[in-house]
Amino acid sequence: MTDAPVIGVLALQGDVREHLIALAAADAVARPVRRPEELAEVDGLVLPGGESTTISKLAILFGVMEPLRARVRDGMPVYGTCAGMIMLADKILDPRSGQETIGGIDMIVRRNAFGRQNESFEAAVDVKGITGDPVEGVFIRAPWVESVGAETEVLAEYDGHIVAVRQGNVLATSFHPELTGDHRVHSLFVDMVRADRAPESL
Repeated sequence: MTDAPVIGVLALQGDVREHLIALAAADAVARPVRRPEELAEVDGLVLPGGESTTISKLAILFGVMEPLRARVRDGMPVYGTCAGMIMLADKILDPRSGQETIGGIDMIVRRNAFGRQNESFEAAVDVKGITGDPVEGVFIRAPWVESVGAETEVLAEYDGHIVAVRQGNVLATSFHPELTGDHRVHSLFVDMVRADRAPESL
């Protein structure tokens, strides 16, 4: 597609390849991003799962933390899954020492809220804005959202806990849709990026 948005995946740690595949299936041009000059060339960005403390430290080491914060403040669409959700939170309930976030969503998150690695599970989740059957959510050491601000829209809950949110151009899920073969959440994000680019193409 000639009008396909260019969407990066922060490729410092985590399931980068799966996100690249899901974005391509959702009609985006997908590419890994590690450095500020690569970040400058994308219309939107996915922050994958992994270990949020490690991603935070590597983002600082690679010099992308401040450019990322600036792009998010300027309205670049961003989607974070699992650790990516933590990175997009304005506040972490139980941060590790030295852990920083990019911010962008007025929410408080709890790390590893659904349990350890061996307590990972899959569950059907109804996500606002996605039609058809529920999304199959893969929860791996997943966070949940403790509370949200007035500007943050709750898109999904599971077992009484918030697991998907959106604030403006910033989207986040506790779970990993990139691991299921269901690309509807990525399609939702690609549509967000395309809408954000629309004024430029007129």
